[in-house]
Amino acid sequence: MNNTILDLLHKYDVPSPRYTSYPTVPYWDFSTIDEAKWKHAVVNTFTAENGEMCVYIHLPFCENLCTFCACNKRITKNHKVEDPYITAVLKEWGMYRALFTTIPVIKEIHLGGGTPTFFSADNLVQLIKGITADALVKDNHEFSVEVHPNYTSEEHLAKLATVGFNRISLGIQDFDPKVQFAINRIQTFEKTKEVVDWARKYNYDSINVDLIYGLPHQTIKSIELSVTLVKTLSPDRIAFYSYAHVPWKSKGQRHYTEDDLPVASEKWAMYNRGRELLEEAGFESIGMDHFALLSDKLFVAAKNGNMHRNFMGYTTTKSKLIIGLGVSSISDSWDAFAQNEKVVEVYEEKIRQGILPLVNGHLLINEDSIIRKNILELMCENETHLDSEQLEDDFITSALSRLQELEADGLVKLDEAYIHVTSKGRSFIRNICVAIDARLWREHKEVNIFSKAI
Repeated sequence: MNNTILDLLHKYDVPSPRYTSYPTVPYWDFSTIDEAKWKHAVVNTFTAENGEMCVYIHLPFCENLCTFCACNKRITKNHKVEDPYITAVLKEWGMYRALFTTIPVIKEIHLGGGTPTFFSADNLVQLIKGITADALVKDNHEFSVEVHPNYTSEEHLAKLATVGFNRISLGIQDFDPKVQFAINRIQTFEKTKEVVDWARKYNYDSINVDLIYGLPHQTIKSIELSVTLVKTLSPDRIAFYSYAHVPWKSKGQRHYTEDDLPVASEKWAMYNRGRELLEEAGFESIGMDHFALLSDKLFVAAKNGNMHRNFMGYTTTKSKLIIGLGVSSISDSWDAFAQNEKVVEVYEEKIRQGILPLVNGHLLINEDSIIRKNILELMCENETHLDSEQLEDDFITSALSRLQELEADGLVKLDEAYIHVTSKGRSFIRNICVAIDARLWREHKEVNIFSKAI
């Protein structure tokens, strides 16, 4: 590693958004939207999109706490929570379904968590049948489920396949026993392989695995071990992303300290070694933190300019309507965002009362929409153009001024208001997006809200 890279790591390893939305959640203005405005936004986009939509369902329960995880979860071994939660989610879907005058056309369903397979296979089937009973499912649909191999049975995958599931995402993170102990996620390669084999047995046509670099006690040898084992599983896609250390948000991360975490230069070395091994195995880097085989749908979408980024990360379709169901889920109507109540009991009570359980949201102004498009293009296509006919001159001037420093460091090339991300700059894409984040610069918050960029 040369001094130039070390200097860049020290300079740019600063808190930065991951840009699964724009504006990012800390800069939403909930005063701009209420239940009536949100319903109006949903109906407008539903009509404009001819009823096509994606559905995200958050299933928050886990039997054990993985201490690295910053997702909204509820730790319990009491499976009696399954039935009332599914009842609430289906009632919430019914509230949305009542808004539509034509039959919804579902392109994607994603089950996230938590641990979706905490729920029994029969309960998951009941949930999906309840969502699709009065809807059309597109022939080329993508139904995906996130799984923790320790809590996933063959019955789960067999029965989900009968209701249209064709993609699976396995959380691995790292196979090193020392790292697994630190993050409280003891998971054997043999158990992981068993779940992958089941997915192939039941004809899941896309298998993704998640790996994280920057975990406590992780080393380059940890990365080499994990990537080498993952390659033998022959997944179609790998999410290889940086650990987000946010202990002020996720109390479980206080199980270890920052002294246990690799520094930015070590994380950089881990990422580069992992990337090298993945590329040797035929995976191509796409987006910010994904690798895919040339045959994978995400690689094809990226090649054809159809890759998109939203709250679920990178996706294969540019869906403009996402209905989020369940506790803490985020919905997107393209011109508005809405987030559900984060506490299970409060969520369920509001649903019982027939109230959409919104606790946060944002109605995009024109500038938001334009900058959202710019950031999506940077994240998915590595280039964008700041249009002077749509954005204020003062904003463009200040953004280009910030970008000039990034250009001097070799991370972007500027051609007037055109921004092109260099090969080196792809590893600093979050920092590049920060340069054009109008709300971040105008409403700077003096609190911890983002993980570091590297």
